[in-house]
Amino acid sequence: MEGTRSTAVIATTVAVTVALTSLARLALWPQKQAIIPGPLSTRIHKLSKDELAQIPYTPDSFPGARDVVTPYGNIRVYEFGPEDGRKVLFIHGISTSCMTLKDIATPFAEKGCRVMLFDLFGRGFSDAPGDVPYDTRLFVTQILLVLASSKLSWTGDNGLHIIGYSLGGAIAANFTATFPNMVETLILLAPAGLIRPENIGGASRFIFTSGVIPDRILSWLTKIRLRQPIASSVSKKVRMSISDASTKAPLKTEHSEDYVDLAVQEAVDPVGEPPQTPFERKVMDAVHWTLEFHRGFVQAFMSTLRYAPLMDQHDYWRQLAKRKPNTTAVLLGKNDNMIQRDDYTEDALPLLGGKDNVYWSIVPGSHNFPFTHGPQTLERIYEFWGWE
Repeated sequence: MEGTRSTAVIATTVAVTVALTSLARLALWPQKQAIIPGPLSTRIHKLSKDELAQIPYTPDSFPGARDVVTPYGNIRVYEFGPEDGRKVLFIHGISTSCMTLKDIATPFAEKGCRVMLFDLFGRGFSDAPGDVPYDTRLFVTQILLVLASSKLSWTGDNGLHIIGYSLGGAIAANFTATFPNMVETLILLAPAGLIRPENIGGASRFIFTSGVIPDRILSWLTKIRLRQPIASSVSKKVRMSISDASTKAPLKTEHSEDYVDLAVQEAVDPVGEPPQTPFERKVMDAVHWTLEFHRGFVQAFMSTLRYAPLMDQHDYWRQLAKRKPNTTAVLLGKNDNMIQRDDYTEDALPLLGGKDNVYWSIVPGSHNFPFTHGPQTLERIYEFWGWE
């Protein structure tokens, strides 16, 4: 009789433990859905005309808008400019939408280029695949889906020119290394891909890449971090490092950044004292709006930090050295604390074949120079292309 009771107690304990463990796992590591719809289908249609006009990034921010239906979810694409013009594809960064490249893309179209921009999965108005890693394979596939959606031919030998910013630069580099004959010229603006691991704090790398921290908790922490005021600790660290450095000295800090700093520095210039420019505030407002109304953004952001080509992409970059000389350009921000110009000069330039093989230029500004110093960025690109 006593043995029967003991067996029953053990069985009950095991059953309760398994049940509680399963419930905890479901609560902390929820099952991932295949596609998380973006704001176009969950939010925008609920807004009045006046309310729609108040959001920082609207569906009509660029002409030629379309939604491309794919097995991974819908992709928001914009294509405009003369159909017989030079075809230029833009790829934006980790935390923003393609709105950040407006000051470069619009002048290109005015100069006769055929321009295409799109929102990366989980950003802007694109849906978020929920059950796949946000790695090179996913982003290269997304580019091919975007290109195939055009009524014009964007592929084939020297089919297009690519401009990638931040994470978009890393994606552009890997795409070009994979399809070298397709890309006539490659322009990388503050590109990720070769960020030194020591420039990202070890604790941050562990938190975001180990998988040990439950997804719900990490999602909550990420939302809090991205909602912090614009005048963040990043700004303070960078301003201190600049005040201690000469104009020719390397821009270094004694602190490692965390992964979310990359997202913040895409949106605002950490060097400038608040208030930032109106467009910087608009970009940061767009990040906050996306946090609130894009259900898949945080999951996409966390998966990108874990799997995307932010670091250790040396093998891809070596392939770029085989390209025809002066068909690759790299533009770096003078005061960029994330994609540090001296690190990249030492690490990336030799991989690309040196200055005889690649156009290499330093642009005023910080990590977000493509929209804080748009005219200077355009000047460098025009020079690279041989345009007056």
